[in-house]
Amino acid sequence: MSGFDENPFGAPNINDPFSDPSIRRAVTSTPVSRGLEDYNPFAEQGTQGTAQVRGASNPPIYGGLGSTQQPATLPTSNQEAPPPAYARTPQQAVNAALGSNISPPLERRPEPEWKTRTEEDMRNAYYPKRNWPPLPDKCCFQPCFYQDIEVEIHSDFQNTVRQLYRLWMFHGCVLLLNVIGGFVLLLKDGEFSMFGLGILYLILFTPFSFLCWFRPAYRAFKHDSSFNFMVFFVVFFFQLIVTAIQSIGIPGAGTCGIITAIKMFDKSPSGIFIGILLLFVAFTFAIAAAGDLLLLTKIHRIYRSSDASVSKAQQEFTTTFLRNEHVQNAASNMAASAVRAQMSNAADQPRY
Repeated sequence: MSGFDENPFGAPNINDPFSDPSIRRAVTSTPVSRGLEDYNPFAEQGTQGTAQVRGASNPPIYGGLGSTQQPATLPTSNQEAPPPAYARTPQQAVNAALGSNISPPLERRPEPEWKTRTEEDMRNAYYPKRNWPPLPDKCCFQPCFYQDIEVEIHSDFQNTVRQLYRLWMFHGCVLLLNVIGGFVLLLKDGEFSMFGLGILYLILFTPFSFLCWFRPAYRAFKHDSSFNFMVFFVVFFFQLIVTAIQSIGIPGAGTCGIITAIKMFDKSPSGIFIGILLLFVAFTFAIAAAGDLLLLTKIHRIYRSSDASVSKAQQEFTTTFLRNEHVQNAASNMAASAVRAQMSNAADQPRY
């Protein structure tokens, strides 16, 4: 009866190899390997290699050894919910794509402030602050020129320009001494003409000499200008002649020269003192004339060694002076006034 099935109503197991009791014991005693889908790499391994599955009955431990078991909780956030996304304009989309570090557009700045700052920077760059004559800030007058020999003049000609500037200051001091001599003569003889003419020379010659021969020489060395060299030579030669005449002291010319000083010498102590004072003034005029002659020859030598010429001076005159905006406006105004005068004269003439 062993070959028959124990359960006549079940599935036939005659040819079933697992129906043997020995095979069943071997199969059940061998542990079944777990598949990859059941493998948990984060599970803790036991002492016998079995994984301990964490769940409700075996919760995870937090805080290390000796810590209490607490359930995992998420930190609460105090941040507000983000605002809803609205539709952006094309310009806002471009600005958001370029980034938030972009400076505001130029049109948003106040136009007057931006325009004023730009004009001020350009003015400081092309037109430096005027510093001559050196006047205090609280003075009612302001400097008229910008002058810096070390910056604007080439190093080869800086010494010459400084000597010319010192000569101009020396001329001013000589004219001031001439005024003092005229005041002494006014006190002695009551002669007012020399004192009055001395004040006039001081007021006129000091600023005009700076404008008419020092500034042209300064611009000539600064820009290598032949036209300014020509202006300097003409005016400075006239200055040399006038200074030489003033050192002679022609009576009635208004200068304390040699002739005037010799006339003051007499036997009285006051006459000798006044004569010596006037003779000293005459010598200062002579020294100024000698300085004019030396610097005139020196600058003329520099001019001849350069590429300056009369033709270049004429070209500079046509390009700078005749093309100047103020000169053109004055010429156009004169031409317009002449045309209007001719038209008015033609209108006033009788018609036959």
